[in-house]
Amino acid sequence: MQAHEIDYQIFGEEMQYVEIELDPQEIVIAEAGGFMMMENNIQMETIFGDGSQQQSGLFDKLLNAGKRVLTGENMFMTAFINQGNAKSKVSFASPYPGKILPIDLTQFQGKFICQKSSFLCAAKGVSIGIEFSKKLGRGLFGGEGFIMQKIEGDGMAFVHSGGTMAKRELAPGEVLKVDTGCIIGFTKDVDYDIEFIGGIKNSIFGGEGLFYATLKGPGTVYIQSLPFSRLADRIIASAPRSGGNSRDEGSLLGGLGNLLDGDNRF
Repeated sequence: MQAHEIDYQIFGEEMQYVEIELDPQEIVIAEAGGFMMMENNIQMETIFGDGSQQQSGLFDKLLNAGKRVLTGENMFMTAFINQGNAKSKVSFASPYPGKILPIDLTQFQGKFICQKSSFLCAAKGVSIGIEFSKKLGRGLFGGEGFIMQKIEGDGMAFVHSGGTMAKRELAPGEVLKVDTGCIIGFTKDVDYDIEFIGGIKNSIFGGEGLFYATLKGPGTVYIQSLPFSRLADRIIASAPRSGGNSRDEGSLLGGLGNLLDGDNRF
């Protein structure tokens, strides 16, 4: 194996974290902000890109880091190395309620495609790059734009999702239609495209957007029940307006609505 071989355990139900056990000199790389806790022998180091090309030249490092910027990620990642003489543990937490998905890349032919910002951490030697869409409709309306993340190598990687996670094994030619924001990721053989919902009533009054994703097998697909964008929209819509007042507080209908939904603050 080229990637470090790490052991792990996932804790929790709806707010999960992954605990990774490192042998001496083993390394795990992680996105900035995912760190939770570590034992004393673990040392942190900020690196360019994903750590898969740390022995290459400066140009390759900058190119690797630049690819991460295109996916909306930071140019830098953090490497955690066990500098002790015995096994030590480091933990990383999901940034919002949901599940952590462990991916053994050896079981997915060395490649897994996922939505931007879903990567949490991986064994050193795993490459985190970009996957360009070759279809115009998918790029313009797919929710993830022309670019998704690809995770390549032969080690363990971890991505996070929102809400409950569903796994579907698609047979050759089998098609699954999914809300564009609900995709966690899929294996490299899955054909991903965007389809117009159709119908004037569906488009204008349906409330589900104009497009959904079509995933065509063969391959494995992972779906999340609560995309972070949907959660954020609900929080923003329910947040008090300026001045600290609850929504529509000054109106009669707003007051009645607060009573009906259990909010009796006036």
